[in-house]
Amino acid sequence: FDGVLTVKQPDAGFYLWPELPISDEVFAQGLYQKYHIAVLPGSYLARTANQQNPGENHARIALVAPLEFCTSAAHNIVEFLATV
Repeated sequence: FDGVLTVKQPDAGFYLWPELPISDEVFAQGLYQKYHIAVLPGSYLARTANQQNPGENHARIALVAPLEFCTSAAHNIVEFLATV
């Protein structure tokens, strides 16, 4: 995702939480429709407080598939973001 999304490598675990340039719902729906990649919109995992949802415009990406599939998905995500 280098240069496309801001992603911090987790200290432990297998989730990435990139900040998105588009709505987290639009991102998740578009990835699934075009590439069959399932990610979870960040706003689904957080509560709105003070009229803000801290998960908004973020996605939870689980790196649970074999490395080759995760790498392929990363390339597809970059390609998808180039079209929005």
